Amino acid sequence: MKTLIIGLGNPILGDDGVGWRVAEEVANLTAGRTEVRVECFALGGLSLMEQLTGCKRAILIDSIYTGTKPIGTVSLFPLADLPDSTSGHTTAVHDTSLRNALSIGRSMNITLPKDEDVKVVAIEAEAVYDFSEQLTRPVEAAVPLAVEAVLKLLE
Repeated sequence: MKTLIIGLGNPILGDDGVGWRVAEEVANLTAGRTEVRVECFALGGLSLMEQLTGCKRAILIDSIYTGTKPIGTVSLFPLADLPDSTSGHTTAVHDTSLRNALSIGRSMNITLPKDEDVKVVAIEAEAVYDFSEQLTRPVEAAVPLAVEAVLKLLE
């Protein structure tokens, strides 16, 4: 397998489910492409690193809150540009950031994509803790733009 596309988040927590929504649409549009696999997960750090084992490259789709851009803004950047908070943000004290997990995995000779081969498509969101299966209007409107960004990365 060459490219793994991962929708991250939780589809019952409002805008936090946007990664899944985008990934599902990308899966429909890339059906039959054997070099692409699309998955949805609600995990990070070490568990996410395990999912990347054997991949040449990865595209991660997730909600993000920077507070600097309007809700619904789609951003594309390499994993290296994502803040690498190794503690204080995970839900389990036995986990770490994805960048740190990838570094640990590589030190154990696990076949993982290089940092520059992991891209992030992030959708600015704020309502990520509301129990809802619905996206807010600005985030819903961003879904086609995020799908387009992922498809461009596959070219």
